[in-house]
Amino acid sequence: MIKVIADNILSPLGLTTRDNVEAVHQGLSALQRYVQRWQLPEPFVASLFSDAQWAELQVEGLTRFESIVVQSVSRALQGVDVPLTERTCFILSTTKANVEHIACCEPAETLPAEAAQRIAEHLGFSTQPLVVCNACTSGVVAQITAMRLLSSGSYDYAVVCGADVQSQFIVSGFQSLKSTSDVPCRPFDIERLGLNLGEAAATLVLARCTEDNGEAWYLNAGAIYNDALHITNPSPKGVGSTLALQSVLQHTSTEALALVNLHGTATMYNDQMESKAIEAAGLSAVPANALKGYYGHTMGAAGVLETILSLHQVDNGTVEGTRGFSEMGVSGKVNIAATARPVAQGDVVKLISGFGGCNGAVRYSREPQHAASAPRSWHTAHSLTLTPDSLTIDGHEEAATTAGSQWLTHLYKTRVGDYAKYYKMDALCKLGFLASELLLQAEDEERFVERTDRAVVLFNHSSSIVADREFQKSIASADDFFPSPSVFVYTLPNIVTGEIAIRNCYRGETSFYILPHPDHPMMQQVIETTLCHADTHSMLCGWVEAMDAEHFEARLQLVIKD
Repeated sequence: MIKVIADNILSPLGLTTRDNVEAVHQGLSALQRYVQRWQLPEPFVASLFSDAQWAELQVEGLTRFESIVVQSVSRALQGVDVPLTERTCFILSTTKANVEHIACCEPAETLPAEAAQRIAEHLGFSTQPLVVCNACTSGVVAQITAMRLLSSGSYDYAVVCGADVQSQFIVSGFQSLKSTSDVPCRPFDIERLGLNLGEAAATLVLARCTEDNGEAWYLNAGAIYNDALHITNPSPKGVGSTLALQSVLQHTSTEALALVNLHGTATMYNDQMESKAIEAAGLSAVPANALKGYYGHTMGAAGVLETILSLHQVDNGTVEGTRGFSEMGVSGKVNIAATARPVAQGDVVKLISGFGGCNGAVRYSREPQHAASAPRSWHTAHSLTLTPDSLTIDGHEEAATTAGSQWLTHLYKTRVGDYAKYYKMDALCKLGFLASELLLQAEDEERFVERTDRAVVLFNHSSSIVADREFQKSIASADDFFPSPSVFVYTLPNIVTGEIAIRNCYRGETSFYILPHPDHPMMQQVIETTLCHADTHSMLCGWVEAMDAEHFEARLQLVIKD
């Protein structure tokens, strides 16, 4: 049983959970219009911390991003007895961490893994931090990862923090995709024009317990599925989101639900997709809302922040209104409203989706349920190592015939050759895609058949540093400011898992994790506990590192549940 024992929200609406709950209840929004902020040529609307708030939140010696994580975690841990020993894990959910410093710092200093390590050391954690970098689903994936690690008995406590800060890098990237609105967003409304961005940090403290010792919220279910359709556009029918909802509802009834909190980005395709998923999952009558009209899209923080707010709403017997919503603008039936409504006590479901085709859902209940508690046994069916020097598949080594990136191109042309999109990928995706193709060729099974029983779980240290550097070049000069949407998409490291899922029609789980170094015990814990999910029968997993086009390493396994 996984119990919520503490939480905190830091946002422009307030620096405590209570302040944020009250601000939303009053209908307040932190969204403001900014002109020439960060020398951006186009105006934008966002939810940003004020200078006065930054003066209170800044931690000496740490960046803005690191400071809000430290502040949120510290405040969540006040008043609860959580020893920061080897029995407590720290999971950080973020999409871009310190990317705002990429133009002025050594690239390594901007990596999420390095930021997580500095944060963990500052807070006094004994364990290595684990970073979830799974686009907009990161906060929900982090909760699911924590649930699995706790249920397996690997840890007694998990501290899950989701955070992101906004910058020229991120705002210009979303503007290049034509997905932003320069007026406050309107989730699910017929006049919606796009999303607004936001910054925040939110922390959930979870504990493994053996008995129900009082009224509390319990994390009872979580699921992650991929659309296997496109790296930026969601499935029109909401296939991945529907699968995630159906999975978390397996052991409960729709009548038990008090609230479904939606992603609700106010983009044309996301809101339409979610409405179809809600309808397909039989949840059209369940009260639902979206919170982006109050906070904007807080990216790595969104899944955690919106979960916390949803739990407190039901505690208070209220489903808050969807700010900005007026007239239904989606074809699926969704029970949302512009104003607050009373709600009976019941379960809370949080739904989220993101680039790379990933979708996730969690379900919290007042009554605890026992999740799969023991790691499943599994074996490695095939393995691969690919470096600039050689390719090794199942122990058979082949020396490189050309140097660096030319070696990868040679392997693609001679061993794959039928997926022209390969040439548009960044260095990380080329490496992961090619390594997965070569590994799967060793498997004696039919390829390109739709399946939900195979997961893709990858790790690295460098995140998407090659694409980050490339995108920064496109915005470095005011005289030559031309942010590239095709490059920006690849600044999310989990896109490689989406590319593999699309190629192979995998609609199972896709997740990407970042570590300070190749921590094999931690990687094995994640792999084993992912296999605990009933729908996952096999997994393509391992380490995929691309520091630049000439320096790379892929170590993949195809593992099968026994």
